[in-house]
Amino acid sequence: MIGSVRIRISIYIFVLAALLAGATFIGACAAPQPLGGGQSQTQAPLPPATRSQLAREQAIPATAVKMTPEMDALPPVLHSDEYEEPVPLSSVINTAGAEDSAFVMPDGNTLYFFFTPDANIPPEKQLVDDVTGIYVANKQNGDWSRPQRVWLQDPGELSLDGCEFVQGNVMWFCTARKGNYEGLDMWTAEFKDGEWTNWQNAGERLNVDIEIGEMHITADGSELYFHSGRAGGKGGYDIWVTKKVNGEWQQPENVASVNSPDTDGWPFVTQDGNELWFLRTYQGSPAIFRSKKVGGEWGEPELIISQFAGEPSLDNQGNIYFTHHFVKDAKIIEADIYVARKK
Repeated sequence: MIGSVRIRISIYIFVLAALLAGATFIGACAAPQPLGGGQSQTQAPLPPATRSQLAREQAIPATAVKMTPEMDALPPVLHSDEYEEPVPLSSVINTAGAEDSAFVMPDGNTLYFFFTPDANIPPEKQLVDDVTGIYVANKQNGDWSRPQRVWLQDPGELSLDGCEFVQGNVMWFCTARKGNYEGLDMWTAEFKDGEWTNWQNAGERLNVDIEIGEMHITADGSELYFHSGRAGGKGGYDIWVTKKVNGEWQQPENVASVNSPDTDGWPFVTQDGNELWFLRTYQGSPAIFRSKKVGGEWGEPELIISQFAGEPSLDNQGNIYFTHHFVKDAKIIEADIYVARKK
């Protein structure tokens, strides 16, 4: 069942929306409606009763071209002398498909990301292609291992999962599936005995009342930063924060000092809680900004990386992992995970 709802699953859809809208972000795109709810329009294909063994490379269209920095007409632009020039991760991670939504663990040795074989595939096809979803790779002797699929649904059940955030043994992820309150809800899963299990909806309070989108919880667990188009913002998506008091998430506050009349979102807070990284439109495409906390307040954001750069995630060494989209003639060709290393 397909409809128009808030989309929170991967940044490339927003890049596409920006291109189609003349470099203005659009906060609602075509996406799967709650599975099993509402009036039926199209009968979705049934998923296989066993988990797919399809490799990422097998699902990439034969016509796909693996882009390289030398072929990139619009490469990422670094605006800070604190970092080395951004470079793509190795071919073990990046393919001719779309690698997106990178999340690196604080020690820098585990990398999660979203993959779909073609950046232009609509979400309703991603839902049933047996390969789109979340993957994880581990660093071994300085090199990344071959990414493995992170399964967050039972065989025989449909789901489209992305925008992952991991803290300890808990993963938060957005998903289109049965049991949702909205078209896309945030869920959690627990890592136990070598696999992710016990997935469950993050609840009506966060998904409906507070309306969280992609999110990040501070290292002490006391604050949840998220983007949302909820009422009371400055325009587009804004960054908000809700604080946990006595186990309950409180009424969210707008982080006004970092928000603009356009879209601001995809927040990431460093482990020490002193830097807020996020995405904003700059000169017509996604760009990475940073705000530093001064006297307990978030300061004026500064531009760090522009030109189709989004969804920053940092390790404890200060290395920035992010998504870069290769764009030509106003069309997304593919997406890769890049890193800008701290000097």
